Amino acid sequence: MEHLKAKSKKQKVKMRNSIFFIFALCILISLAPAGARADISDKEATETLSRFGEALAKIAERVNPAVVNISSTKTVKAPRNPMLDDPFFKRFFGDSAQGQQKRKVHNLGSGFIVTPDGYILTNNHVIDGAEDILVKLSDNREYKGKVVGLDSRTDVALIKINEKGLPSIPWGNSEQVRVGEMVLAVGNPFGLSQTITMGIVSALGRTGMGIADYEDFIQTDAAINPGNSGGPLVNIRGEVIGINTAIFSTSGGYQGLGFAIPANMAKNVMDSILNQGKVVRGWLGVQIQPLTPELAKQFNLKSESGVLLVDTAEGGPAEKAGLKHGDAIMEYDGKKITDPFHFKNMVAMTKPGTAVQMKIIRDGIPLTAKVVIGELPIEPQTITTAEFPNVLKGVSVQELTDDYLKKLNITKKIKGVIITDIDEDSPALGTLAKGDIILEVNRKPVPTIKEYNAVVSSIEKNQDVLLLVIKGGVVQYITAPAAGGKQQ
Repeated sequence: MEHLKAKSKKQKVKMRNSIFFIFALCILISLAPAGARADISDKEATETLSRFGEALAKIAERVNPAVVNISSTKTVKAPRNPMLDDPFFKRFFGDSAQGQQKRKVHNLGSGFIVTPDGYILTNNHVIDGAEDILVKLSDNREYKGKVVGLDSRTDVALIKINEKGLPSIPWGNSEQVRVGEMVLAVGNPFGLSQTITMGIVSALGRTGMGIADYEDFIQTDAAINPGNSGGPLVNIRGEVIGINTAIFSTSGGYQGLGFAIPANMAKNVMDSILNQGKVVRGWLGVQIQPLTPELAKQFNLKSESGVLLVDTAEGGPAEKAGLKHGDAIMEYDGKKITDPFHFKNMVAMTKPGTAVQMKIIRDGIPLTAKVVIGELPIEPQTITTAEFPNVLKGVSVQELTDDYLKKLNITKKIKGVIITDIDEDSPALGTLAKGDIILEVNRKPVPTIKEYNAVVSSIEKNQDVLLLVIKGGVVQYITAPAAGGKQQ
């Protein structure tokens, strides 16, 4: 659309300078002595504020058409009613009333169009587990959304609608964002579409919030409420600098503390999904911890900035580069390291195969190490076999990895699947437990989830199952009885 086309560089600079001038003038007016304020006429004050308001309205006109309303639906299990376990209740209704009931849950959020052919960015938590996604545009057109990629570790999701010629929002550079900069949050709080709030960037680089695995949040005082999640945080040029994600609140509503995922991080995730079909992150293969004053003293360090290397993964990039436990990592690719979260984000956003120089201090001696960054191994996906109407209904498993073997102190290389969860109503509950490793099902090896799935799907409802498992570190055969049976 015409109103979304980028203006000329001269026009952009002029608008930006006007906004800054007007904003600064308003502040100076409010701070000036009473005598000085009397020199400004009512007409001049009105004109100043009118230009300021006009500039903000133009930004809204450019951004609003590309912001969408996202509603999703998923099925969840309702909490089990304790009354179902009452003997008196069972006497009249039997055991058929046991188990968890399922219900539909509706979720509302926001998103924004990033390409004219229908790609939309939002938060992972807005559509996580969704069975149906409905996208509503600013002109009230509705489309069914399709998930392209999810990344729970940054809380970013990419979906697509089947349409072309759509308005989109240009990207800004979140690394150039400054504290105090004016920003606008756009979204659908409480389902109220096309809502814009104004504020400033309150802080940068917020980490340790417990919201996602990779955190580097932009903090803003622009009003963000439930339903704003997934909407854009834009600068005065109408460029996306973040995705509104979370609020800090004791009431559930706005309290002046909102957090947005930096645009550069979100775009990196999106490009990875589009170009490689998955989220690719850099991997160094280290365990680190923050440097405290006590540790800095023990390791002969003059500064407490940087991180302390505790361990390296066998055969990982750090070990190959000669890094050792006890090394203090001070710089990564020419950038100073402030804390473990900062370092983790820098490594993750480095393209695998990139050679990076790191400055370290070992035994008080400054050294330089060159490391070729690897690719972060993707954790295997959990599969829930609750759809199988047999004894292994409700058993969730994951492929066995070297990390699991190390945690279980198993040195022998074995193949199988590990139980990650068991539903309360699973017939196998009591026979199997979380952490058990299944090696065989009915005398058939199950080294992968695919083979486990194939074997379990062929088991009849009333059929007992012979399992070869590792339980408590001991390999043993056990029989999992069909529903209503007893273990042999």
